[in-house]
Amino acid sequence: MSLERPDPVLERARSHAQSYLGGLATRHLGVKVGRDELLTNLHTPFAEHGDDPTSIIDLLASQAEVGMTACSSPRYFGFVIGGTYPVALAADWLVSTWDQNAGIHAISPFSAVVEEIAAEWILELFDLPRESSVGFVTGCQMANFTCLAAARHSVLRRRGWDVELDGLAGAPRVNIVIGAGAHVTIEVAMRYLGFGTRSLLRVESDEQGRMRADSLRELMATLDGPTIICAQAGNVNSGSFDPLREIAEIAHESDAWLHVDSAFGLWARASTSLATHADGIELADSWATDAHKWLNVPYDSGLAIVKHPADHRAAMTSAASYLIQTQGTERDSLDWVPEFSRRARAIPVYATLRALGRKGVENLVDRNCARARQMVAELSKEAGVEILNDVVLNQALVRFGDDDDLTRAVVSGVQAEGTCWLSGTSWNGAAAMRVSVSNWATSEDDISRSAAAILAVYRGLQGS
Repeated sequence: MSLERPDPVLERARSHAQSYLGGLATRHLGVKVGRDELLTNLHTPFAEHGDDPTSIIDLLASQAEVGMTACSSPRYFGFVIGGTYPVALAADWLVSTWDQNAGIHAISPFSAVVEEIAAEWILELFDLPRESSVGFVTGCQMANFTCLAAARHSVLRRRGWDVELDGLAGAPRVNIVIGAGAHVTIEVAMRYLGFGTRSLLRVESDEQGRMRADSLRELMATLDGPTIICAQAGNVNSGSFDPLREIAEIAHESDAWLHVDSAFGLWARASTSLATHADGIELADSWATDAHKWLNVPYDSGLAIVKHPADHRAAMTSAASYLIQTQGTERDSLDWVPEFSRRARAIPVYATLRALGRKGVENLVDRNCARARQMVAELSKEAGVEILNDVVLNQALVRFGDDDDLTRAVVSGVQAEGTCWLSGTSWNGAAAMRVSVSNWATSEDDISRSAAAILAVYRGLQGS
């Protein structure tokens, strides 16, 4: 290996990448082999001497072809996993090439400045309070954790307690209020933060998974002390939005911190026609969302946004004598995220926002929601197919023959058939197929082909 000329292994990796991308439009989406075959092909005793790098890349590419789901395909609808825009992928390749630790400004002023600009653009895109701080984290799990750490700091600080110095033992009890349909990452964040899950106060949700504001008001009337309310923008199954403006008014009346888990729902703010679903979200104290969902940048990329930078920074910042940390306007990323060392993940965000602009992001969100409505329209023509949710965004829940076993069999059959890939879920006690549309490349033809494949599996199972 030499740094003076291109290494052949890099060219081989580029070739495999181009081959994979070129085949996304036609490939079988599901896995073709399981753990045993992958172990047979990949596992060897740890060698005394290394193997040829090019042969290793060839091996990895060959096994990835058969051993992974093609999540970046325009016909992947299994979870809210966006594809990757070419400009985002290109920027991410450079991030790996540059290999910058984006933790502190002194290492990479370039990464810090790019992150600062991307944060500014994010706040403008979502029309959130411009004084808010933004942390670039791994995903919505850590975004929720980061925002809720800031919330914990704030509500206890107001009661004269420094949780960073004194911990939770002996602290005033914090009321944690969540909706019955809250995403599991909220519960996990509460575990990480030392609150646990047994004491979570759950507010009733309606048939679409939306927190009931009247039930929240009743509960808040019974509470005293520091309180954090967690609302949701974009239910993981139905795509529904909590009544955010009403919830914000209740939170403000009670001096509670309002956090909104909005892994993909916050992106509705980028659309003129869809922003009404997130009305009032700007009144919250913090927001968590993913860029690797609807901005279609590579994994991993989440955003923790906090209206109160002092609380955000107090909950996250680290200091050590050996670090060269800024004292002025320069940005040290470790002040806003849990990580010390971290990838420069803001660079693909910057590149994609700059390439798309406001109208490009709006068009992406609107197109995906239109494709979700198209899927529903094509499937619902078939007798025995039921749509279980109001399709307000990019999520659709489908049930077949009003039968749990048949619905699960259709999901499994579609995954095996390979034209598209989607997942199953449970909704209001019934099995359902969950369709999530979030890839920039998904076309009307992709939806038509996928709907035809789904219905073919359904018809085949009815006749079996």
